[in-house]
Amino acid sequence: MTNIILCGCGGRMGEAVSKLVSERNDTKIVAGIDINPNSVSGFPVYQSIKEFPDKADVIVDFSHHSSLSSLLDYAVSTSTPIVVCTTGHTDEELELMKKASEKIAVFFSGNMSIGINLLMELCKKASETLGIAFDVEIIEKHHNKKLDAPSGTALMLANAVAETREESEYVYDRHSVRRQRSTSEIGIHSVRGGTIVGEHEVIFAGNNEMITLSHSAMSREIFAAGAVRAAIYIADKTAGTYNMSDLINGR
Repeated sequence: MTNIILCGCGGRMGEAVSKLVSERNDTKIVAGIDINPNSVSGFPVYQSIKEFPDKADVIVDFSHHSSLSSLLDYAVSTSTPIVVCTTGHTDEELELMKKASEKIAVFFSGNMSIGINLLMELCKKASETLGIAFDVEIIEKHHNKKLDAPSGTALMLANAVAETREESEYVYDRHSVRRQRSTSEIGIHSVRGGTIVGEHEVIFAGNNEMITLSHSAMSREIFAAGAVRAAIYIADKTAGTYNMSDLINGR
């Protein structure tokens, strides 16, 4: 049995994780952390993780990236592995994760979907094969409640493409500068509207031909399932940084 502290338990993703865990017999949420401690759940909910008086096997964070520092402090002080599912981190927060991983297991992925992580591998292969003769543009679409833009997943996809190129420049805003597109550019564009769960499209545009790779999330359940799998996977891991590729490949 893997005992989980669920941060952000009152949010959309927190609710999805809670529902999924309630239907399994190998995991249990022993505590929730949320700004609204009165949220209805089958486990105790605290405003701060420091208020939790017991010990769990792993922390799953679906709260907000601004909470990361306090969560990492707790994780390190209690030697508790953590699965970071939030996005929009600052450089300082990413550095905090790196330092924490020297003492505990830190699982971090901008997207917990197995399909998205497969898309990353396909993008790497396409970029290797097509080279700079093809321009790369990434379009991501999410619901109108999402706070950060671009999405962490869009950046993951851009990073996957950039791994195969000698030089890459991420361009988020074209209207402010009038210039011809350079071959080093990776365009990243965000759409926010309605109840879109998550759509990502990577366009490789060459002379007289275009290749498009895409992924559509039909339900938040796919991210919840990935997060629970990550929690079980990392619960007994030694200090270090882990991601979905490690989980998929059994590393």
